Amino acid sequence: MRNKPRSGGETMNKITQSLSMLSLLSGIVFASIVGAPAHAEKLDEQLFTLVKIDQFEYRAQDGNDLLSWEGQGRIGNDEHRLALKTEGEYVRNENKFEGAEVQLLYQRPISNFFDAQIGVRQDIKPNPSRTFGVIGINGLAPQWFETDASFFVSNKGDASARLGLEYDILFTQRLVLEPSAEINVAFSDDEPTGVGSGLSNVELGLRLRYEIEREFAPYIGVNWERKLGRTSDFAREEGGDDNVFSIVAGIRVFF
Repeated sequence: MRNKPRSGGETMNKITQSLSMLSLLSGIVFASIVGAPAHAEKLDEQLFTLVKIDQFEYRAQDGNDLLSWEGQGRIGNDEHRLALKTEGEYVRNENKFEGAEVQLLYQRPISNFFDAQIGVRQDIKPNPSRTFGVIGINGLAPQWFETDASFFVSNKGDASARLGLEYDILFTQRLVLEPSAEINVAFSDDEPTGVGSGLSNVELGLRLRYEIEREFAPYIGVNWERKLGRTSDFAREEGGDDNVFSIVAGIRVFF
């Protein structure tokens, strides 16, 4: 049995606390953006565009195969960029989307290796849908780990955070092994969407790609996702899996 819904007072307190956290972090990000060091040379004001599909893959798993995607489009110059990011999963056997989200972000460099980001995220699935404020950073951490860290506050006042890491291991100039990890943490329960407070889920992947061209690379690999804590409890209550291993095959494209 799930707990009874939160009272209006509890919801308002949660919204107030989460918005205060978002406001503080937004201020830090804004200060970093405004205070970003000026370049000695004049920056090229030409607009650049990029469409990058990091993952478009088929996930074979125990009786519930998925089509999964993760990608983004960007437009901007050296200092100001607008990014549209999307990811999600489609359950092939049930002909329905299991999850789908879109983020619209403004980003600007705050160092030679990192961009600050601020914007909105819309979850299309699961139901009921949620809208989030987003702040974060994206770039290359020491040892060349590609890092994407975000903090979210939903329209219901629930706060959460996500950390994504990727790393390329080059066997040859064309054959690349990519380990990846994603960690999600929720700071409160959002029972209608099946998210519990605490460390909610961990996803690990290992993909081997062959770059036919730099812009086009088929790959194969494995992926493992584990729901934890209250999120795991909610999944089992709904008859879902909280521990899923997949064999994957897909393509990586950018232009």
